[in-house]
Amino acid sequence: MAAIIINPYDGGHMSKIQSWEVSDAFWQRVEPLIPVPERDPGKAYKRKSGGGRKPMPSRRTFEAIMYVLRTGCQWKALPKERFGSASAIHTHFMNWMRAGFFVALWRSGLAEYDEMEGIAWSWQSIDGAMVKAPLAQEAVGRNPTDRGKKRNQTPFAGGRPWCPVIPRRDRSQSA
Repeated sequence: MAAIIINPYDGGHMSKIQSWEVSDAFWQRVEPLIPVPERDPGKAYKRKSGGGRKPMPSRRTFEAIMYVLRTGCQWKALPKERFGSASAIHTHFMNWMRAGFFVALWRSGLAEYDEMEGIAWSWQSIDGAMVKAPLAQEAVGRNPTDRGKKRNQTPFAGGRPWCPVIPRRDRSQSA
């Protein structure tokens, strides 16, 4: 699903963006909510100034997270040439989640929707079902833990899978 937006920086021409791409208008709403990375004041940092890689821009990180959420792909399946290191993006995702970024984003969007359309807070409904899917057995087959159980096997012709060496006797009989 691609949205069509008018880019004012492109002379007013229409351009297509993918569903995971972040428009400038949306980014202006998201950027203030992104947590600022904090340094531990009790830790001594020995890195030289300017050493190492530059930090990844927050917009590209957010766009990569939107890509995973929109496409449903695994973190390791992120296109490296577009988004960079998948593990770094996942680390940002976990840090932002712990900092409450996604809850703040959800609340902000909910408040904005409430202002635009209005939410009937007095009446809400929830629906659910706690039963097995009726067609699941046909689609997936038998449960793998039930395969090979004795109750499902064909009984032996003699009634027993083995024969004792001495004939059976009743306890009332003497040996």
